[in-house]
Amino acid sequence: MTARADLIVVGAGLAGSAAAWAASARGMSVVVLEAFAPGHRLGSSHGSARIFRRAYPDPLYVRLTGRAEPLWRRLEDEAGETLLRLTGGLDFGPQRDPERLHAVLTSCGVPAELLPAAAAAERWPGFSFADAGPVMFHADAGVLDPDRAMAAMLRLAAARGADVRFGTPVTHLAAGPGGDGALARTDSGTFTAPVAVVAAGGWLAPLLGELVRLPALAVTQQQAFHLAPRDAPGGPWPVFIHGDGGTHFYGLPGGRDGEVPGAVKLGEHHAGPVTTAAGRDGVVDPAARERAIAFAATWLPGLDSRPVNELTCLYTTTANEDFILDRQGPFVVASACSGHGAKFAPLLGEILAGLAAGEPAPDPRFTLAAHLAR
Repeated sequence: MTARADLIVVGAGLAGSAAAWAASARGMSVVVLEAFAPGHRLGSSHGSARIFRRAYPDPLYVRLTGRAEPLWRRLEDEAGETLLRLTGGLDFGPQRDPERLHAVLTSCGVPAELLPAAAAAERWPGFSFADAGPVMFHADAGVLDPDRAMAAMLRLAAARGADVRFGTPVTHLAAGPGGDGALARTDSGTFTAPVAVVAAGGWLAPLLGELVRLPALAVTQQQAFHLAPRDAPGGPWPVFIHGDGGTHFYGLPGGRDGEVPGAVKLGEHHAGPVTTAAGRDGVVDPAARERAIAFAATWLPGLDSRPVNELTCLYTTTANEDFILDRQGPFVVASACSGHGAKFAPLLGEILAGLAAGEPAPDPRFTLAAHLAR
């Protein structure tokens, strides 16, 4: 069997689901090929809680978050459900450089406050800010729900005619005869289209590496932990990032994955071992668990520092953590969005649909050429 469409999307994580949603809204016929079952936990997009924030030291990403947020609200309106809940966000610790973040945010028109540690401790008593220096707060931060967002985007795409196929791994990608169009082979048939968006996370290089010259992509297994509040939960915790001593810890309300009401999800950014998408073992590193416990005992007195739940996921990143959003021939590359890409999901979908329609890359930094030149 050979099926034809205007667009093939390989991978139904956040980026691929968003691409299907955006492309179907443009009137394109779309087929989505996802290797695993809905809600699987083998990639980067799963779960009920990811951080949304505007706080970046790089104005480019601040501007992009400003474009992403109204698209989240549009998705919520179309889906008829809440997917992004604002809680406010805190940044503290010398390596997080709150003063610089405050300057960048305010220069981009994003309201933010810079507070002394004592004032921050009074306002957020679940934290200890002793010796932390100033603390930056911005209200336009919170937690988004990946599982429900992906389901909503695929449901809306399917309502517009998209053919969404789970349990359908792509076994071979190729350009069509003479380089015209893209071809995706699966065990249940072959699919062709003028263009394919490849948003396969840690599986991208094995699928696309012989067709498109890619920069080095690091695939690592990360871990996160859920911590219970010591007292009955009140309002939701703010999301937060702390940087000191070469490490960055992040935290956010844990959502449905938290096991207990009010649990907070805590993780250490870029602390996991190098692996492959197929070779990860899913085992939490005991040393990482002890570092998380020590961090919570020092900085989060409002939480029990012993985890009630733990998990692993994959990061796929470039050397500088910039995204790859570019087109080469019949292939649109959507990669290296792990670690900080979830908040941009509906915007990534618009960008990928635009690339599939022949529009240029959204920024020169996201092109393959820029990454390969570094």
